[in-house]
Parts: sequence; structure tokens; C-alpha cells
Amino acid sequence: MRILGIETSCDETGVAVYDTDAGLRAHTLFSQIALHAAYGGVVPELASRDHVRKLLPLVRQTLAEAGLAVEDLDGVAYTAGPGLVGALMVGAAAGRALAWSLGIPAIGVHHMEGHLLAPLLESDPPQPPFVALLVSGGHTQLVAVEGVGRYRLLGESLDDAAGEAFDKTAKMMGLPYPGGPELARLAATGRPGAFKFSRPMTDRPGLDFSFSGLKTQVLLAWKASDQSDAVRADIARGFEDAVVDTLAIKCERALVATGMKTLVVAGGVGANLRLRERLDTLAKRLRGRVCFPRPEFCTDNGAMIAFAGALRLQAGQHENEAVTVFPRWDMASLPAV
Repeated sequence: MRILGIETSCDETGVAVYDTDAGLRAHTLFSQIALHAAYGGVVPELASRDHVRKLLPLVRQTLAEAGLAVEDLDGVAYTAGPGLVGALMVGAAAGRALAWSLGIPAIGVHHMEGHLLAPLLESDPPQPPFVALLVSGGHTQLVAVEGVGRYRLLGESLDDAAGEAFDKTAKMMGLPYPGGPELARLAATGRPGAFKFSRPMTDRPGLDFSFSGLKTQVLLAWKASDQSDAVRADIARGFEDAVVDTLAIKCERALVATGMKTLVVAGGVGANLRLRERLDTLAKRLRGRVCFPRPEFCTDNGAMIAFAGALRLQAGQHENEAVTVFPRWDMASLPAV
């Protein structure tokens, strides 16, 4: 099956073609960073309008790069949620209309399931069961994965997710948008140990996360400092170390509690080099394995949607004619494949 994947959940327009026999044929991405930079964050209405402008040209470009005509498609997958409702509607309406016009099935994909399955696009993909750490935008979750659609939530963020904490901390220290990657780059120049922040919720049992208190600690340290470039780098390093340590501690607890040996990490924060190094060390110490998607598939992209959709379409799952999106959507409610 040749599946067209469409991702429009937030501020990136992603399109890809996945072939169940030949693998990923092509993928393209347009980021709206420049559009939203002036506002210091995503403006939902502007995001939706830009998806309208960019989606169909990207579909044509992706099909051309894959060497396919639109009539060669066997199915369409689009992100149905969670995300910004207007942005979701653009991709869902376009995907559903295209499928209807071609007489082929369409499937709405859960955005976080797409991230969870993205490491399976790599060579030597992990096989369930495994523990997944999802650190994407507004989500930080630990999930026990028994198979596609068989998910058990182990723990999640009770307030700010790790990605949100990165972005908000960067913004309050005056770093440019998008703040998370900028803060990580700055942290690479900071002195380890110059600022020591707490590792939230690691002093008690459980697998839930909370990063709002850490963000407050950083704010107080920043206000009390001389706010020089050197101090900004040291605080960034202290913050990043605290987040990485917290995530690693919770991942180890999850692996021990489930008895699983494989850890899958997906989502934008999964591209953080210090996190990758720390979790790789953890997996080796536990004589297990950690799997990451390539950095370009950590952020939102069409390839993960095409792949997740292909698995479900192959299993005979598809949508009816209605165009339905879910700004909030519990991944545990998904049917098994």
C-alpha cells in the first residue's frame, strides 16, 4: 500500500508517502517558525491559514519526489488530534476530500501515536513490548507498549511538560523563539554544577512528572543574578541537567517496574543531545536498548503519520465520510491493530 500522510496539528505542515513494501518514499516539511517568531509563540489562526496555503503545494511536491501520481495512492492518513482545532481541520478536510475523490480509504491518526511509532521507521526497529518516553510539545508521558494500539499510561506531566518548560524558561531569559532548541544550544556552553536545581518528583515513588516548580526555581535564580551572558549559559545548563536527570530517573523506574528492556524515546525533546547521551548510558547499564528516531523525525512530520496510518489501514481500519478532529484525545482509547 502507498499511503499519503498529512500532519497539520500545530505549526508545521508535513507531508510524506510511505510504501508498505518499499518503505518511506518521500517526505517534505514546512515550518512556520518565522511566521510566529514575532509573537513569541504559536498564533492558532495564523497557523491554520498557513496550512491552507502550504498543504496542497507540499502534497504535489512530495508525490513528485516519490515518483508517483495521485492516482497511485492506496490510502490517506492525516492527523486527527490532539492539536489546534483549526490546524487539524485543514489537514483532515484535505485528506478526507482527497481520499473521497480517489475512492480510497482514509484514516485519522493520533498525533502522539505517530511520535511513538516514529522510531520504527529506522533500520533495526524496536519490537514490542517496550517502554516509550513521549516528550513532544505539551506532552510528557511514559507508556508501556504491548503492541500497536495496546498502550498503558504509566505516568505523565501534571502541569508543564518538559518541552513547555524548555520553551517558557528560554523565553523568560530572553532567548529567541523557538526557545527550547536555543536554550539547549546555550546550555552546551554553560558550566555544569554552577547552578543546581531540584529534580522534581524524584524524591517520591511514582512515574508522574512536574516541571512548573523547576521553572519557578530558574526564574528566581535568573532575577537574583546579574543576568550576564555567562550566567544565562550556566542557568541554562543547570536547567537542562535537571530535566535530563528527572527524565532518566523516571525512565529507569519505568523499565524496572515493567521488566521491559527496551526504551523508545520520541518527540521534540528527544532530539536533545544530552538526553540521548544520558539515556544511552542508562540502557547500557541496565543491559537493555534505547531507540530514537532520527532528529528530523523527532519534531512534527508527515512520515510518522503516513507510517502509523499505513499500519492501521493495512489492518482494515478506516474512517467514514465525516471530517472529525479531536483537539483532546486519549491515546488509550485507540483500537488495537
